[in-house]
Order: sequence, then structure tokens, then C-alpha cells
Amino acid sequence: MKLILLSTTPSLTRLNRLLSGKAFAGSRFFILVDEHTSQHCLPRLIAEVEALQEAEFFEVPAGEECKALEIAAQLWQSLLESGADRQSVIVNLGGGTVSDLGGFVAAAYQRGIRYVNIPTTLIGMADAAIGGKTALNLQNYKNQVGFFHSPDIVCIEPSFLDTLPRKELVGGLFEMLKTLLLAEPEMYERLLSIASRPTLKVPPEMIAACAHIKSAIVKKDPKEHGIRRVLNLGHTFGHGIESFSHQPGQQPLPHGHAVGLGMACALYLSVMKLGLPQEVLAQYRQCLFQLVAPPRYSLRDTEEILAYMRHDKKNADGELRCVLLQAPGAPVIDLAVSEAEARTALLHITD
Repeated sequence: MKLILLSTTPSLTRLNRLLSGKAFAGSRFFILVDEHTSQHCLPRLIAEVEALQEAEFFEVPAGEECKALEIAAQLWQSLLESGADRQSVIVNLGGGTVSDLGGFVAAAYQRGIRYVNIPTTLIGMADAAIGGKTALNLQNYKNQVGFFHSPDIVCIEPSFLDTLPRKELVGGLFEMLKTLLLAEPEMYERLLSIASRPTLKVPPEMIAACAHIKSAIVKKDPKEHGIRRVLNLGHTFGHGIESFSHQPGQQPLPHGHAVGLGMACALYLSVMKLGLPQEVLAQYRQCLFQLVAPPRYSLRDTEEILAYMRHDKKNADGELRCVLLQAPGAPVIDLAVSEAEARTALLHITD
């Protein structure tokens, strides 16, 4: 995987050089967008990347709803009708849902074709577009079907973030906090400080740091058999919270916000089970609830969240398995968490 980051040469200029080069000679390009990126990002991409000026593009609905087998089937049909072959390349222009869907479609079409990710959200740049995990949702359960299929190129152009509302930036911020808490505690402290400011502006060098951290971990463990699991900090709880929020009568939460709440649960259990200093949890909660309205879960709510958590792919031997922290920069993977402990963490999320 080639990772293109901001440098003295604009990222899209470097992407054009690669797509115009020998490695992609004879390739046809198909650009996948959602209803937002087709309006705000596609015109600029076509204007600045000459190699894509003859590309066909497919548009899907924005949000988690596009991560469905029916949408994937429609895209496979469109590729077939357009004469896409094994030399064809899918270019995913969007956030994590677009890269998940496009990567999944690429992995299965004709037993695997190449794809390129151009993330346009902070969560995509710092996390979702990197690593080759592609997945669709199944019956409201997160990422239940998917492939490990790495993109050839991930092109990060931070100026695409200028098109985003604050809510979208906040979601990506939580994934960045997760990554830096795992690997760069000093930079984590700096990002906490930035998060508390009225105007949220994330430095490009911090985005690049998160991208490099994830890329290095993925390179060591591409199929998540070991060290890559550290990146799931907050996600066992986060996926359960996110799925619960999409039930009728609930306020749907974006993925990044749910992960932010899941991190609070994981840090609470880290204090209880591993002796993580209480001030780490307190500092994180202060930041979290400056950015996200604090939820109040009832006992019944926790039972429904736990029902979703039981379907998490990281579980084993009928037990919930979580990533917890002994200290910033010192994660413990695959730690068994009882349902009673998980319930307590959810009930005390705002304490």
C-alpha cells in the first residue's frame, strides 16, 4: 500500500502521477462517491487528477445505510454492464462507509480488483481508509461480512476536511485520540487540548502521525491475528452503542461518536481492572462531554446494547473480549470482560 500524505507537492498531484504511470497502464477507473462527495469533492478530484477525467462514477446514499449487500450487488451489476475487467480500478472518494463498501466490492468482483482510497473525512484519513479491512453490515450488526483486501494507494488530502461540518470532525477526532493514546501519549495530550477549543482545527501533522501509526501496525499484522487488535480500543462497546442508537425511537449516533463513548467505557474498566490512573479517565471524560451530549442508559438499554456486543467479532469462547489500558501507551488485548462489568461501565459512562 502506497500512503500519500501532505508534502511540498500536493497530494492530488502525486496521485495523478501514480495513476498515470506504468503500474496503471491500460486500467479503467470507476469512482465511487456518496451524495455528499459527488457534490463537494468529485469536481475537484476530476479537475486535479487528469488520469481520472474519463472515469465513470457510481453514487450511493450517504451513511451506514450504503453498507448493505443489496448496494454491493447493484455496484457489481453496474461494473459488469460497464465492461469492467480485472485490470479495472475502483477509486473510493468519501468517508469510512464509502471505503468499506468500495473495498468490499473490489475484493469480490472477479475475485479481486485493485482499488484506491481518497478519504474525505477525518475518520477516514486517520483510520478507516487505511489497512484493508472492508466490511458490510448485516441485520443492523456492524461489519459482519467482509474481506481483508488492501488498497493500492491511500491518498490523504487534508483540505477536503474544509467541506465538513463540525460533527463530522468530532467523529474523526475520537479515532485519532484512540490511536494516539495507544502509541503517542504526548501527542494525545496535545490533541485533548486542541479538542477543547471552540474552533476545531486538527493539525495535518497529527493526521499524518495517526495514518503512519495505523499503517505500521497493519504492516506487522495485516489480518488482525495479534498486535493489530490494539486498534479496537473502545470498539467493542462502540459498535454495540452505535447499533443500539439506530433502533427505532433512538437518536442515531455516527460511528466516531459511538467509539468516543465506547472509549469511556473501556477506560472505566481499565481503571477498575488494570489500575489505569483515574485522572486519565477523568481527563478523557471532560473532553468527551465537551463534544458529545452525555447519554443516560437505563438498565434495559444496557441489556439491548449487550445483545449487540455479543455479536462482536472480537469475542471468543462465549466471552466479551476488549482492549484495555494499563497506562497510556500500554494496551492489553483480548481481555475477558464479564457482562456484569460491561453493564456497569455503560451505566457509569457519565460518572
